[in-house]
Amino acid sequence: MEKKSSDLGGFYKLGVEERLKMIQDFAGLDDEEVGLLRKTGALNIDTANSMIENVIGAMQLPVGIATNFLINGRDYLVPMAIEEPSVVAAASHAAKLARLSGGFRTSSSEPVMIGQIQLIDVPDMERAKEKICANKETMFKTANNPDSTMVKLGGGLKDIYAKELDTKRGRMLIVYFLVDVRDAMGANAVNRMVEELAPITEDLTGGKARLKIMSNLATNRIARARAVWGKDLGEDIINGILDAFEFAVNDQYRCTTNNKGIMNGIDAVALATGQDFRALESAAHSYACIDGRYKPLAVFEKDAEGNLVGSIEMPIAVGIVGGSVKTNPVAKIGLKILGVKTSQELAEVMAAVGLANNFAALRAMVYEGIQKGHMKLHARNIAISAGAGGALADKIAAEMTKENNISFSRAKAMVDELTAKNQSL
Repeated sequence: MEKKSSDLGGFYKLGVEERLKMIQDFAGLDDEEVGLLRKTGALNIDTANSMIENVIGAMQLPVGIATNFLINGRDYLVPMAIEEPSVVAAASHAAKLARLSGGFRTSSSEPVMIGQIQLIDVPDMERAKEKICANKETMFKTANNPDSTMVKLGGGLKDIYAKELDTKRGRMLIVYFLVDVRDAMGANAVNRMVEELAPITEDLTGGKARLKIMSNLATNRIARARAVWGKDLGEDIINGILDAFEFAVNDQYRCTTNNKGIMNGIDAVALATGQDFRALESAAHSYACIDGRYKPLAVFEKDAEGNLVGSIEMPIAVGIVGGSVKTNPVAKIGLKILGVKTSQELAEVMAAVGLANNFAALRAMVYEGIQKGHMKLHARNIAISAGAGGALADKIAAEMTKENNISFSRAKAMVDELTAKNQSL
């Protein structure tokens, strides 16, 4: 089998049709799938209407491909859906630089989600906790239906524990259920399970079950990525990135934007593959302050040889079965392009992309300032918003970049000038 590389030099210079052909060859897409990508309207109104209520249409986002990703020795082309210029290019460039030192190494824990049942009016807390512990087997038998696909694949309820909360509304007993959801994101499976188990917990504790719900803080479902960027980056750039990292460590205002840069990459992959990006955002920021202080999700340090080492660890609960993955055709194509076989593999790819975007943003700020590269890529959008189209937009964008004057007013003046010139001919 021919080894395929994600190192696609000059990919950004190609026309859309040329890019589509390369992606079709890399991922083995059929002509129908390529046609869906080409139309940019793959989510038809009937499909959209089956996904949510009160549908009137569907909103589109550009889907780009981050190239150069080498993860655990395997090449990936990574689909990213995002409206912000420079994110895809930044991830691709960071991955290209990381390739020189072997790319990204990733790992992840088992796909275990947490379900919670809230019990109020419990007459004897200590006795209730003892009974929950003593009757785990009963709840396992109820939860782990042998006919369940999840259970057949090795998933299902794995552990149970209880914790007491002292609140303004009185004492509450929270029962935690650790559920291995395999290749699903798991929300539906866990919610269904805790709802089925709620009556048992009421009988055991004498309390009343209120909320029965999955938590998005998936602390048992952690993805990790690590990469080395060689010292040939330049000592000043490496030291600048380390200084920027320490800024984020010690200042929550900076840290919030730092972590947003990580989520630029993770959310973009999530959108392109049909994941719940709101859940990922919530979990990420909650995990960033799980020790009581908001911290960067990624860490940068210098090794003994002077290389820059970046690492990231965070909860990433994603699925490759169920949910919008099955109903949104572009999400299915996104997963096919990635070629991931498990939810854990998808989570690891996303962790690598998040780390890449964090590195790229820090490097850009240290090296040239974040606006220069961002606005260069944004120049065409500004030209279009000023009334230019097609080749004229490209011409105006190139001229504004050359002048180092990328602004709406300059674009509008050039549109008016060129339009007037054409009308006088």
